[in-house]
Amino acid sequence: MLATAKSRALALGMGGVLTIDLAAVAANYRRIQAQAPTAQVSAVVKADAYGLGVEPVSHTLYDAGCRLFFVAHASEALMLRQELPGDADLCVLNGLLPGAEAACANADIIPVLNAPDQIERWATEGVARGRKLPAILQFDTGMSRLGLSPADSARLNPDALKARFDLRFLMSHLACADEPANSANDRQLAVMHDIAARFGDIPVSFANSGGTFLGPAYQPSIIRPGIALYGGAPHVGVANPMTPVVRLDVAVIQTRSVPAGTQIGYGGTFTATQEMRLATIAAGYADGLPRGLSNRGAAWLDGVRLPIVGRVSMDSIIIDISALPADALAPGDLVELMGPHQSIDAIAADAGTISYEILTALGRRYYRDYLRAT
Repeated sequence: MLATAKSRALALGMGGVLTIDLAAVAANYRRIQAQAPTAQVSAVVKADAYGLGVEPVSHTLYDAGCRLFFVAHASEALMLRQELPGDADLCVLNGLLPGAEAACANADIIPVLNAPDQIERWATEGVARGRKLPAILQFDTGMSRLGLSPADSARLNPDALKARFDLRFLMSHLACADEPANSANDRQLAVMHDIAARFGDIPVSFANSGGTFLGPAYQPSIIRPGIALYGGAPHVGVANPMTPVVRLDVAVIQTRSVPAGTQIGYGGTFTATQEMRLATIAAGYADGLPRGLSNRGAAWLDGVRLPIVGRVSMDSIIIDISALPADALAPGDLVELMGPHQSIDAIAADAGTISYEILTALGRRYYRDYLRAT
């Protein structure tokens, strides 16, 4: 199958093949359901489903049983509303900026209300329409990013809010869920318990990908996985229970031999200490391969690690192929950047970043080969 995708990529003048396994996305969704059997499992599909394509990914998740989807911006929800059946609930994590209320109410979009001004604008829209609009309340329990502050929370009247909105659930976001031993998780959980007690029987959403694997206490009603759906590790330093979703293979543009003493790449940051054989491949930081991989990361071929030498350029990377047979690579051949030998978490570690950044930066210059869920 990769050979067919390679032929299509080269025919279209594209420098690589990004394989996206939709069956693996569905398997990861089911894995999270098994981890939290009493909770509703939603899906975070913001940022074009973490860069993998929100249309095919969201359809796959819908077919797997997901009916609750989260995006970051109202524009994402309005687009997704045209893609998914009407029984899919679409929620906007950032809430609504002033002026977006009417369009979202028309499309049955559910905002996550993060501040008093968002509450008032959404309530006003509901009054104008003569009905209670659906809403989610987010509380800041220790991250200081989004959500009602402790002072705002203390001033809220839960009964009044229930009278103004079709209040679907309460939520907060864990700041350190990828670190199971971090005491901040328990502190945030305790704050969320206190808030939930004030609202009685309103459901709670607290666990993100990492939180899902912290145990039942973090799985009250609704789970919001993101990176785990796409194969990323929920916890740092722990074996990843998720199925890999992406593979990236990049084409060789040119090969050459250089003598000892040759400087390689921008700034000459690598100097050959002996004769070397090099290959230049057709992707760079414009394609989501960070400059932090310079002189650190690697490609792979047939189980052989091929170190990146010199700086990552915008559109190309130089790799050391001296360990391969002389005829192993020719222009148009593919080397693995992500796949069986190098996970998204591993390449992120080499780059000094996180898997989220790698996925969301992959861009549109690769040929995308979607392996459909059955």
